[in-house]
Amino acid sequence: MSFVLNLPPSMVAKTAKEGEDEEGEKKKSREDYKKMKELEEARKAGSVPAMKDEEGKDINPHIPQYIMQAPWYYGAMQPTLSHQRVQDMTKKPIINMDTWYKKGVKEGPVATKFRKGACANCGAVTHKKKDCLERPRKVGAKYSGDFIAPDEYVQPKFEFDYESKRDRWNGYDPETHKKVIEDFAKLEEAKKLLKSDRLEKTLEEGDKEEIKEKLQVGSDDEDEDKYAEDADMPGQKFESKQRITVRNLRIREDTAKYLHNLDVNSAYYDPKTRSMRENPFANQGKDARDLPYAGDNFVRMSGDARNIALGQTFAWEAYEKGAEVHLQADPTKLELLTKEYEKKKNEFKDDHKQSILDKYGGEEHLEAPPKQLLLAQTEEYVEYSRHGAVLKGQERATVKSRFEEDVYIGNHSSVWGSYWKDGKWGFKCCHSTVKGSYCTGETGKQLDENECPATLLQSQMEPPEPEKSLVELHQEKKDLSKGQKKREKKRKKKQQMKRKQKKVKKESSSSSSSDSSSSSDSEDEEAIKEKKIQQAMKELEEQSKEADRLLSIDERKRPFNSMFVAKEPTEEEMEAYRRKQKRTDDPMAAFFTR
Repeated sequence: MSFVLNLPPSMVAKTAKEGEDEEGEKKKSREDYKKMKELEEARKAGSVPAMKDEEGKDINPHIPQYIMQAPWYYGAMQPTLSHQRVQDMTKKPIINMDTWYKKGVKEGPVATKFRKGACANCGAVTHKKKDCLERPRKVGAKYSGDFIAPDEYVQPKFEFDYESKRDRWNGYDPETHKKVIEDFAKLEEAKKLLKSDRLEKTLEEGDKEEIKEKLQVGSDDEDEDKYAEDADMPGQKFESKQRITVRNLRIREDTAKYLHNLDVNSAYYDPKTRSMRENPFANQGKDARDLPYAGDNFVRMSGDARNIALGQTFAWEAYEKGAEVHLQADPTKLELLTKEYEKKKNEFKDDHKQSILDKYGGEEHLEAPPKQLLLAQTEEYVEYSRHGAVLKGQERATVKSRFEEDVYIGNHSSVWGSYWKDGKWGFKCCHSTVKGSYCTGETGKQLDENECPATLLQSQMEPPEPEKSLVELHQEKKDLSKGQKKREKKRKKKQQMKRKQKKVKKESSSSSSSDSSSSSDSEDEEAIKEKKIQQAMKELEEQSKEADRLLSIDERKRPFNSMFVAKEPTEEEMEAYRRKQKRTDDPMAAFFTR
């Protein structure tokens, strides 16, 4: 590798016209190129010193030509590698971590007057009113000038490089580690004090030399407990040749989980994690506590596992609220804190319960007899029927309530309106129809209504009839007119019958014309009756046609039938109905049309 001057294209064209090469010299011969090649090989072999750059540093001869060759616009006149390094113009200033992580409110005096350009709500200069996080004031600081809020730290716009963006320790304060060291020193000091107190007590009780030996042995054991993490696990094996540690946490003498139950449909075994969550003996009717293995879930929820899980959740909640506790680091402290919390919680519940009882009362209801005495025997004789009614003994007391709507008047055991007879309301307990009467019980039911004094009192105390409305008067008038018409029709029929009877008597007096007149009258009556029947049949046909027409119309468009008059049908109408009625039992009925 050798340095070749890289000139701009304009200089290359100019030197080409003059017949010179890129370095401004005459064109080199093949021997010169051969010498340059030999020199490059010698530098790579190490027999010749390496090429120097502008700073006097050696340039690696194994660097390729395209890396060492500087571009023409760089203007390198001697061997250099500065074009491969970070340029000064692209370097970013190193940012101080304290400046980056400086947040919150500035320390120092707070302004007492409103400043121009500050927030109109709180008075801080570092933000505007639309970015203010305080509660909107009724009168802003711009107009009141009171309670000016302190200014916050404004973060400048930083441009981090690749390393500073991904620095995991960026923003870490080393001073925080002093607290960990202080806690550890306090713990060691407390251990020393505890050990010295134990030594003094044992020296007072027994032989000094034997106790010292025991304490020395105990101290060695305690020191060994510190390094219990380095002890081998069950099934751990260290390969000295390969320098690796082989771990099999399952002891070889134990039965594998998947061998407890060889049924394909039994609990699932995951060979990757060596876990079997469900119980392999689930469908065999055995107690899980008597089995050699009942699944990982049973192990997790049996014994002290559940208490440890509850302790872990309590530690997390306490840490979020500011208490520095940890399950693995300080379990004793966590246990004491849990007991104290449960004690205070129970005391708070008792105080809350007592305050409610003091305010509303009812403590005597909580002092109920034990369950053994709730269904105890009694000397009071009560005989019941199969339906639950009391036959002999104490009668059932009426259910009473402290609400006003359940209070009965006049010693009644039922409400007004629970009894109805002959269009009158009354009480069900005594069948009294007087609202202000006193209850007479079963005797009132047994008395006859005519002899009952309550009914006589009611007849005497009947209020005057209320005035009738115009609609009721109109309806009564209409009913009277209908009744008068009926009476007129009956009167006319009677007169006609009398006239006919007179004619019959006159005609019977004459012996010659008696037979002929009777036959003609009977024929006339049958003809009149047949005409009436035919007229009734026509009316029935019209009614059926009208009914079919109404059924074909939409329900919402049908007229009302409020003026329909119901009356007793005549003999002719009944005969017309019988003739119009379909006779399914007559095979020849379809051939006759009426």
